[in-house]
Amino acid sequence: MLKISGLIKSYKNFSVLKGLNMSVEKGDIYGFLGTNGCGKTTTMNVICNIIPKDSGDISFESDNIKIGYLPESPALFGYMNGFEYLDFIGACCEYDGDISWRTAEVLSLTGMYHNAPRYIKGYSRGMIQRIGIAAALYANPDLLILDEPTSALDPEGRAEVMGIINSLANSGSTIILCTHILADVERVANKVGILRDGVMAVEGSLVEVRQMFGAENAVTVRCRDVNNTAIVLQEIDVIERTEVEYNGDVTAHAKTGVSDADLFYKTVTTLASKQIVPDGVWFKRLSLEQIYLGINSGSLLPFSQTWGSVTQCDKASKKRVSPQDGEYQQSEEEPK
Repeated sequence: MLKISGLIKSYKNFSVLKGLNMSVEKGDIYGFLGTNGCGKTTTMNVICNIIPKDSGDISFESDNIKIGYLPESPALFGYMNGFEYLDFIGACCEYDGDISWRTAEVLSLTGMYHNAPRYIKGYSRGMIQRIGIAAALYANPDLLILDEPTSALDPEGRAEVMGIINSLANSGSTIILCTHILADVERVANKVGILRDGVMAVEGSLVEVRQMFGAENAVTVRCRDVNNTAIVLQEIDVIERTEVEYNGDVTAHAKTGVSDADLFYKTVTTLASKQIVPDGVWFKRLSLEQIYLGINSGSLLPFSQTWGSVTQCDKASKKRVSPQDGEYQQSEEEPK
């Protein structure tokens, strides 16, 4: 769908993108993450040809790709109502079908049909975001780019907008979702990219990103009979080792190549066969938040790679995130 290679963009003497590489496949819900000012909006503006790139390559799967774009703060015409504004969008994009029908369709999809007769100047922030999404969807785009679609919304408005994105995801849409709400990304995205210092720090599925940081396949069992549980789990053929945590939980680490499903199934069925009833069983994972904060603080590097100029600024850092517990600890050596 979209491939970016070596993208560079500067504003006068300020370099924003410093060789960005990015790949979005058809059907992806791509969580595009990074701190304020790292170049996310610049990237989206370059993709949409709103601003020119300095150098680099941006290629699409076809020459006639259609892109729908919702900026962080959509500027709508307050003197129009919802019907009028979307009819106007239909005329601007030269929609070749029935504009009145398409306007009603996207209003219904975004839950705004009954509020459409009202003037936009009286809309809440959540309603403006939904009308903005309706406008971005109007021409049935091949790629939908949403820049902070839930920013400044209350919990109810955020839930409404995320419900729309969920529906689009389930329909097979290709979406680039730029947001600071990491829970939203974990909820809907199948792929993430974290931008830092003008380059892509990491990119991949959530599973792949966790694996980059040495995250093991492990389950944690909370129970009362700690010692017996540890012994029972150690006897399971897919378990490499077990350890008792400081709080009394027992963590079982799987052997290489064992699937999540196989690990969980054998753990639960073995405990049941030994008449051990746990208070809880869950996968032990680095959260996306831990990875994101670790990358942007310079305290977490992938075990398999380094990126851009991060290596230079990280040489002075003597901390990294432990993949096992997510805590900060003193590293034995500086990253090279």
